[in-house]
Amino acid sequence: MLFMARTRRQGTRARIAIAAAAAAVAATVGGVAFLVAPDHHTPHENALRQTDIPAGENGKNGKGGTDAPASGGPRVPEGIAHASESGGNAVNITIDDGPDPRWTPQVLDVLKRHDVKATFCMVGPQAKAHPDLVRKVVADGHRLCDHTMDHDTTMDKKPVGYQEKQILDAKKLIEEAAGGGAKVEYYRAPGGAFTPDSRRIAAANGMRPLGWNVDTKDFHKPGVAAIVNAVKREIGNGPTVLFHDGGGNRTQTVEALDQVLSWLKEQGRPTGFPVRTAPDASETPAAPSNPSNPTNPTNPS
Repeated sequence: MLFMARTRRQGTRARIAIAAAAAAVAATVGGVAFLVAPDHHTPHENALRQTDIPAGENGKNGKGGTDAPASGGPRVPEGIAHASESGGNAVNITIDDGPDPRWTPQVLDVLKRHDVKATFCMVGPQAKAHPDLVRKVVADGHRLCDHTMDHDTTMDKKPVGYQEKQILDAKKLIEEAAGGGAKVEYYRAPGGAFTPDSRRIAAANGMRPLGWNVDTKDFHKPGVAAIVNAVKREIGNGPTVLFHDGGGNRTQTVEALDQVLSWLKEQGRPTGFPVRTAPDASETPAAPSNPSNPTNPTNPS
């Protein structure tokens, strides 16, 4: 009887010890679960990223892709850039939807004649089809921007996995076409259809989300004078101007760009590149529905 009582006490102590150990493990697991969100590789990574997500957007990290800061140098912000690295009254010239074998060389000639550098927002398959033009853009000192694979202006209505593939596949094709270690430094959503996830994906892969302030409407071929006047009328909205070298006949764009660059010089307005990492008062955590960053999905940019 004594032996059996001793055995029961030992069994009880063992069960208590096991229960205590289980509770400790559960507490540890609970602590880790608090830090480790789905699709994050380490607790530390998520803890860091939570401080980087714009206010009101916690919990919107989508499926797939890394959420870690780009390696090397300052973290690329997720806010949509409009300002110029050159500050002051500098203007950013951006060119969308190419490269195009007929129109991109003409745009490059105009830029070279005025000694102006621009940012070219390229569609992935176009870059793959014309690697010589991508290399020429880089050789002339211009910067590269990811404009997705299919220029889907309804991307903001699509699943995160779709957005990620559109963005990262295009980035890969553009950089492969450029060669020589050239990097895509910006991401512009087709039609301004940014989402918190697309901005996060771009920034995590070293690309600053890039908006615009002046829509020249050149895509619709309104006439050279109308394009030039749009710039003069809207330049007060901010420094980033939208032109196109793809999507059809760009005769009007080439002529209007030449006139705009001459006018900017007369006005004493230098040109530069959009900001990538520096904080800027005009940056916004989301794409506003106003002229400084159009989000109309029918916009062809």
